Amino acid sequence: MPSQTMPNLFRIFFFMLLICSVSYGQTDQQKLEKRKAQIQLEIKKSEELLNDMKSREKSVVNLISEQKKKISLKEKLINTTEKQTRLLNDDLYLTQLKINKLNRELVVLKEDYAEMIRKSYRSRSEQSRAMFLLSSQNFLQAYKRAQYMKQYASYRRSQGEEIQQKTKQLLQYNDHIVVQKQEKQKLLKENETERLSLLKEKEEQEVLVNGIKKDKKKIAADIKKKQQESRNIDRQIDRLIQKAIEEANRKAAAAAAKANPTKAKEVKAKVAEAPTKIVLTPEAKIVADNFRANKGKLPWPVERGVVTLGYGDQPHPVHKSLVVHNSGVEITTEDGANARAVFGGEVISVIVISPVNKAVIIQHGDFFTVYQNLSSVAVSKGDNVRIKQNLGRIRTNGDTGKTVLKFLIKQNLVYNNPEVWLSGM
Repeated sequence: MPSQTMPNLFRIFFFMLLICSVSYGQTDQQKLEKRKAQIQLEIKKSEELLNDMKSREKSVVNLISEQKKKISLKEKLINTTEKQTRLLNDDLYLTQLKINKLNRELVVLKEDYAEMIRKSYRSRSEQSRAMFLLSSQNFLQAYKRAQYMKQYASYRRSQGEEIQQKTKQLLQYNDHIVVQKQEKQKLLKENETERLSLLKEKEEQEVLVNGIKKDKKKIAADIKKKQQESRNIDRQIDRLIQKAIEEANRKAAAAAAKANPTKAKEVKAKVAEAPTKIVLTPEAKIVADNFRANKGKLPWPVERGVVTLGYGDQPHPVHKSLVVHNSGVEITTEDGANARAVFGGEVISVIVISPVNKAVIIQHGDFFTVYQNLSSVAVSKGDNVRIKQNLGRIRTNGDTGKTVLKFLIKQNLVYNNPEVWLSGM
């Protein structure tokens, strides 16, 4: 009996392991399907923006930059579909293992059952069973023989039921593997379609790039001019934030002096040690901690859009030897879109960069968010804004036809990469 129990336990353990593996694979498959849907939505948005730009675009460089973003999204979609295919292959392999195992078990069960039927046929008469009992040497042996005959009949019934159950299970697995193979063919077809589409996108981009390579000097001069303008704006923002830091520290020192002279000395010492950092009051610390706790979860500063220029130093989309610096992220959105606050805070400044270009700076403890390239502003200095509140209309460039918001995040005077703060980046 113990020798039969151990193999049964091993079979149960192996079967449970297979079920867990399939369940885990299905969970991963669902996550990948969700990610694929998200990428497809981003591609759709990118295509809408690209088509709009093609009808109005005057700058080929901007068009190439947008197309580069779309190509990147297509590559992500292909990678996601390939991961789905690999998971489906694993699932198919596990299902085939179970089918093979059931086939082997059914062969053994049917052979055992056939042997039992043959034995039962040979000893089917009541006289044979009666003689088997009457030939017992004593009552105990007769009782054991009767029990054996009863157990044998019960075992034969259970064997028949097990054969039926496993046959039904085998049919279900065979149906499942047919569905899996169909799904695999669908994924392979999707991937091939996306690959052909990606190849076409790259060919179109190559045509655009070749068409403007001769204008490299003009493009380099234009980039240099725009980078200088961007640095000037960054310096202006830095000066305003430094003023806000000084004002916050002055208020913190005054409040501490009123409450506790010793505490006032500590605040002054901290300010003297790090004049470019805010000495947080208990209330401001709560705001800063809440902002920090939402890293990676902040809503986008626009309702719909795609990042068309990332954070930091990066090669120019056409001339790779030219480096473009960005202190935030540039998000291209639809014409007429509004900027919105990513977190609650106080408006510390509204900057007029030019008659058609304004910026809003919001303070969140010792963090600051900046919303740049607004044609009109819906808030004023000193306003307390809530999350997702409208801050103003984003400007649509008359030359390029693009509606772009430049968004920055700073802790004191230190620039942060907004892409690690916003949700879904």
